[in-house]
Amino acid sequence: MKPFEYNRANDLDHAARLTSDGARPIAGGTNLLDLMKLEIETPDALVDINRVPLGGIEPDGDELRIGALVTNSACAADERIRRDYPVLARAILAGATFQLRNKATTAGNLCQRTRCYYFYNTEMPCNKREPGSGCSAIGGFNRIHAVLGASDACIATYPGDMAVALCALNATVEIATAEGHTRSVPVRAFHRLPDDAPERDNVLEPGEVITAVVLPAPPGGKHVYRKVRDRSSYAFALVSIAAVVRMDGGAIASAALAFGGLAHKPWHDERVDALLVGEVPSDALFDKAADLLLDGAQGHGTNDFKIPMARRTLKAVLREVTGDAE
Repeated sequence: MKPFEYNRANDLDHAARLTSDGARPIAGGTNLLDLMKLEIETPDALVDINRVPLGGIEPDGDELRIGALVTNSACAADERIRRDYPVLARAILAGATFQLRNKATTAGNLCQRTRCYYFYNTEMPCNKREPGSGCSAIGGFNRIHAVLGASDACIATYPGDMAVALCALNATVEIATAEGHTRSVPVRAFHRLPDDAPERDNVLEPGEVITAVVLPAPPGGKHVYRKVRDRSSYAFALVSIAAVVRMDGGAIASAALAFGGLAHKPWHDERVDALLVGEVPSDALFDKAADLLLDGAQGHGTNDFKIPMARRTLKAVLREVTGDAE
């Protein structure tokens, strides 16, 4: 591991000053430390933010504010989350191990990096790790890679579960800027597609620190999180779907779906939500939703199977969430 300087921030202003010069914030470190051991991440300095008071889950009017340092375990166990936002609790519990969830934080989970094999292999070209070097996954073994929103520069996928549920819930990321201001970014816009700059995973700028995730008023309806993976636990999603659907008189009154394992970011297609609203559930409707979702999907060889898998998973989730589970 490359030697680095270690500092502790006492408050947000202190953290912003330290990170504005390129230092990396660290809390649980469940992903960052692994990357540093492999010298994929080589920061000159780390800023421990665990002393910054960002660890609570508090109501804010009809909304619920989850502090950046709330652990995944604490978030999934919170009574209000389990009651009003069960898709979030289920998504968190579908990821990682007990030990990792006890350390991983809300902000860190959002900022985790891809598990692309070539990103982790420093002997192979990777535009995400070394811009301009090439993408070894294109034309290589790409079973876990993206079929939506990819580019000629990168076909890596975002690996997390929590952010997929937050995307379906239309949550907001609260960010403290280096200038001492606060800005809010919808989770749906927080992560970036690769385009020609795959080294940038999200919209955070130097000196910015995530302070919270804000959940909107409880959406009601039925919540489902389904994760398809190679083994029943401790594995990343090949395809995952978070669905929040409310029925009214046999028709779909509201729908919000988000998808993991398919793209460089949690994938949300507002056209799919709009298609479902006001309609009576049927296989024909679900086929139309899958057609819309996968319009333009592209496999790259060993991940071609993800396209029909996403179709089958979406239809199964829609049957379940509308009350017609098989």
